[in-house]
Amino acid sequence: MSLRIAMTGATGFVGAETLNQALAAGHHVTAITRRAQPPRARLKWVPGSLGDRAALNTLVRDADVVIHIAGVVNAPDRDGFEAGNARGTMALVDAMRQRGVRRLIHVSSLAAREPDLSDYGWSKEMAERHVKASGLDWTIVRPPAIYGPGDREMLELFRMARRGIMLLPPGGRLSLIEVSDLSRLLLTLAAEKEESLAHCYEADDGTPGGWDHIEFGQAIGRAVGRSVRTFSTPSWVLGLGARLDRMLRGKGAKLTQDRVSYFCHPDWVVTKRKQPPKRLWQPQVATEDGLKATAEAYRVKGWI
Repeated sequence: MSLRIAMTGATGFVGAETLNQALAAGHHVTAITRRAQPPRARLKWVPGSLGDRAALNTLVRDADVVIHIAGVVNAPDRDGFEAGNARGTMALVDAMRQRGVRRLIHVSSLAAREPDLSDYGWSKEMAERHVKASGLDWTIVRPPAIYGPGDREMLELFRMARRGIMLLPPGGRLSLIEVSDLSRLLLTLAAEKEESLAHCYEADDGTPGGWDHIEFGQAIGRAVGRSVRTFSTPSWVLGLGARLDRMLRGKGAKLTQDRVSYFCHPDWVVTKRKQPPKRLWQPQVATEDGLKATAEAYRVKGWI
């Protein structure tokens, strides 16, 4: 069945993959963008942002479902996170209610489980509150660490692995999901409502208990064809690195104190009882294979 999908974040890492899958499946997509984009069949671009109410009204008009992927993962202060994640989500919800559009797939983050750890997690949890109080037919997806071709958030880990040394957070475990698996889940939920209505799902690669940080670092080493030495980095060292990064790159810093706070949390493993029903969705990309494909894509782009 062809759907009319309204999408935010379609020019980002997860959004671009979801957009490609949606168009390949024959859906019609309307997507919001800050910059001009090339035309594609069955795709309409709406100029604007989450702060533009007129653009949001145009975006959701006549949509069967809205997939809300856009968000801020790095900001200089709490207000930046709130504007990009919480207030942006509230504006989208308002536009949907005004246009009478009911179905919303909202992409959150595992960080929303621990809102006191970071401004990012706090803003994602606040966005979830807006969704749950919206009165819409919502489903929330909390991805763990997302990786895949085109991702720049994990790129530095692959670059370190190429050098044979990986500096990792203190001891702990994390879950992972490959971007195409996540996108497939979002589109599955877009086409299905009854079973997933008012559910908050945590989806991953299917690895029971997630990955130990050291195991994950070694897997990246195998993906780039190197034997790597892994080191657990104390939180105070990461904090120092965040200050140095802020001095060198200012607002463009990648390692921020906010990120250090949730990097050092020992448990970013999905909750088993919150995983999507297997009859609805299961991951298809084995992480070892996905990491190798990601490394190869980085090589082709000249990133590593």
